[in-house]
Amino acid sequence: MTPADLSRAVLHAVRRAVDEDALRAPVPARVRVERTRPGGRGDYACAVALQLARPAALPARDVAEIIRERVRGVPGIGAVEVTGPGFLNFSLLDGADRIGALVRDITRSGREYGHGHALAGTTVSFAPVEEARALVVAGVVERLLRAQGATVGARAAGGEALHVMPVPAADRDLFARLGNDAARWALLRAAPHDRPQDTGDDALLAQREGNPLFRVRYAYARTRALSRNARQLGFTATYEGPGGGARPGGAERAEAVTDALAALLADHPDVLAAAARHREPDRIARQLEAVARAFFDFHDSAPPIPVGDEKPSAAHRSRLALAEAAGTVLAGGLSLLGISAPEVL
Repeated sequence: MTPADLSRAVLHAVRRAVDEDALRAPVPARVRVERTRPGGRGDYACAVALQLARPAALPARDVAEIIRERVRGVPGIGAVEVTGPGFLNFSLLDGADRIGALVRDITRSGREYGHGHALAGTTVSFAPVEEARALVVAGVVERLLRAQGATVGARAAGGEALHVMPVPAADRDLFARLGNDAARWALLRAAPHDRPQDTGDDALLAQREGNPLFRVRYAYARTRALSRNARQLGFTATYEGPGGGARPGGAERAEAVTDALAALLADHPDVLAAAARHREPDRIARQLEAVARAFFDFHDSAPPIPVGDEKPSAAHRSRLALAEAAGTVLAGGLSLLGISAPEVL
């Protein structure tokens, strides 16, 4: 985690506290973090609580504790302490510890990884809708809002209206032609201001890499297959660090794709919160496509299953743990979109 990453994490925690009405103060444009001075605690320190104490009408230490509760557990951050009048002190994890903490967080949360309280205290009700795409989008947005702690009322006149481009009459038989999963993907993948692109039945039903829906679902199915194969070989997933075992000459590549996949998984909660806040389910579809691409890059460069005469090692157990975490994120995202995640394709 870089200082810029840490600054964004603290700023996000402040914004969450304000959104949840735990802190009544203006959200600063940026948060400054500095290297801890000799004799200080942790790796970095931040004085944002002192900055917010006066407008929040709270002691700085109380503000720091509010922020601390919302920044603990962020991948890459090991310990968070409040010192002095209200300084936040952060101890960062190294790469292996960071990914290990991320994998444990995803495993603990399961398919609800990324659900939270970003919109707690927000009440939303939608205007009545009848058009096919609007119904599908509204249903998913309701699910997203609830996953972020919002209260969603019945759709009623005077409620918040979704601005969804209508589906042309010729496309209203999408569900009959494509089935639930492909039809929902076609309607949800396009941004709210864009019309869904009907690229033909073959494009969304074909089991090939060029079909993004198939690629996302196949990535999930592949993670499940890896777990089954590992059990047959007598080992299970446990993140113990990156280890060796990359393909010959590919150690740097393996590290790069591992970090890329982990970064996308760590970003998932922010993507879900943004999709709920902006009422844009297409953000999740794009995130799932990115996770699937990163997973296959990781799978090919840092195999989670021994190849040839290799014996299962700590590296394989760690890679399997990260692969399973990716599968959990893919399945959770598909579930929010109302799309199934088969274990075998």
